[in-house]
Amino acid sequence: MTALLPARTWRGAHVSSLDGLRGVAVLGVLLFHADLLPGGFLGVDLFFALSGYLITDLLLREAAATGTVSLVAFWGRRIRRLFPALATVLVVVTVVVWLVAPDDVVRTTLGDGPWVQANLQNWHLLAESASYWDRFGASRVFEHLWSIAVEEQFYLVWPVVVLVLARRNGNAVAVTAALVSLGSLVLMITLFDAADPTRAYTGTDTRAFSLLLGAAVATPLVREALGRAVQRWAGGVLMALMAGIAVVWALADGTGSPWLYTGGLFAHSLTAALLVGLCAQAPDALVPRALSWRPLRWFGEISYSLYLWHWPVFVALAATSGRERTALAFGVSILLAALTKYLVEDPIRFRARWASGRRGLVVFVAAMVALALLWVLLPAPAPPSIDVSRLG
Repeated sequence: MTALLPARTWRGAHVSSLDGLRGVAVLGVLLFHADLLPGGFLGVDLFFALSGYLITDLLLREAAATGTVSLVAFWGRRIRRLFPALATVLVVVTVVVWLVAPDDVVRTTLGDGPWVQANLQNWHLLAESASYWDRFGASRVFEHLWSIAVEEQFYLVWPVVVLVLARRNGNAVAVTAALVSLGSLVLMITLFDAADPTRAYTGTDTRAFSLLLGAAVATPLVREALGRAVQRWAGGVLMALMAGIAVVWALADGTGSPWLYTGGLFAHSLTAALLVGLCAQAPDALVPRALSWRPLRWFGEISYSLYLWHWPVFVALAATSGRERTALAFGVSILLAALTKYLVEDPIRFRARWASGRRGLVVFVAAMVALALLWVLLPAPAPPSIDVSRLG
């Protein structure tokens, strides 16, 4: 009979400090792209650890309460949560770029769009040998969406793994997450290229540990062990973890810190995962209370749309410089994110009855077809011609 329990009986209570952590993560990324925080790109790792923790916690709670995991329901919730804002950004940015941007930006935008839609942007960029760290070269307005692709690939595969493992052994999920994380670390170390660490940084296989360490911390086995280990010192441990993350963000450099790719990113992701887990277990400690500060939580609430919008805005304002560009980019990005959150994300996620069930599936398929047509029907500029007679 437990299979008939409503979702609210197995979903955990909302942890406000985790919204604050999302706010910290997205602000770190914005500061990085504004050249104000060299290690702010590690906000992506904090996002990954949060996603791994929250998704695994949700899946395990459902499995414990109902005896199974409804993959269709899970994927339906993910689509309603993520697709509307992403589709909005893809359409608006593509049309604006096509109308006003230089030809090279139009070509890369139309070329990247289908791969973003297919949640394969990270592998597409790697196939084109596009360096993530070449931020001052040719601009790609969807370059930052490699991380969304990694998360979406995780959402597709990990629930199936949890469904299979949770039925067999209660500790199997934790063990699997830990072992695959170690394997992912080995791949990162093996594939790291000091000349350009893009492959190690953006590959799904080499970044899986950032998500899976968060997943491991969400399992009862690790949570109980963590709770016993720091029961009396949770507040101090949380402060140490937060301080460690702050130091790394201030010092790390994507291309000038090779230690990141030989264990540093793994250690940072583990620190982030432990921070997430302890914030959930000790909500009254100083750090979780500070992270629950309402303005910081608000940035966390709009973080998804803010992340989607911020890089196209930075590219659009490339002609400006210094404080003017930073202030304008932040302001425009936050405004667009808030509008998307309140006019697109929330209505479809919480109030639109047509967005769920069979009607939701029909709408989703229609939207995917419309997006696919966008890439086909918008004519791309002709590639630049080369006068071979002038070569040599």
